[in-house]
Amino acid sequence: MLSIRLGGHAEDLRVVLCLGAHCDDIEIGCGGTLLRLTEEHPGLSVHWIVFSSTPPRAEEARLGAGRFLSGSGEKRETIHESADGFFPYHGAPIKECFESLKRDVSPDLVFTHYREDLHQDHRIVSELTWNTFRDHLILEYEIPKYDGDFGSPGLFTVLPESVCERKIDIILSCYRSQSAKRWFARDLFMSTLRLRGLEANSPTGLAEGFYCRKTVL
Repeated sequence: MLSIRLGGHAEDLRVVLCLGAHCDDIEIGCGGTLLRLTEEHPGLSVHWIVFSSTPPRAEEARLGAGRFLSGSGEKRETIHESADGFFPYHGAPIKECFESLKRDVSPDLVFTHYREDLHQDHRIVSELTWNTFRDHLILEYEIPKYDGDFGSPGLFTVLPESVCERKIDIILSCYRSQSAKRWFARDLFMSTLRLRGLEANSPTGLAEGFYCRKTVL
């Protein structure tokens, strides 16, 4: 399997933009990769944008972002308050947020939702990401859910077990409001990492999967 190194030199990867519809999406979808990138690129600038929250959830999101980005350089967290589940009907304000991002941020790498995700909020964020950042490397992450919409990602980040355990520890400790949900559990998060690790033939047995629809070598 062909392996490449993302940002082989520190100057190759300077600014990362993370986009999530809901307060725990970024952490679940690409948290392990972010932990690895901030470790390998200590001066990395990370912009962390969440589009839906309530005051308690926003507090959890800031706590989670702070722990995931503790090893980064400059970091900027923005938590918006669009209503969960209503993104298709609140399109204008969300689109305005993206237009503002386009003026303020020129990322080397963008993390966003999987375009074929069956959750309407996730799908809207992915569509607006592609509409806004047309000349950037975009990696789409996946979120496990009841809809059963997992696909076949073509790009993987190999992760050591220590990073995966840290990712899950942060998610479970920061997002106490989600603990009553049956799917919000250590074994599910680890199973996803194990499955993608198998597909990637990861030497650690663990990986996060991404959809990369357009890139230039």
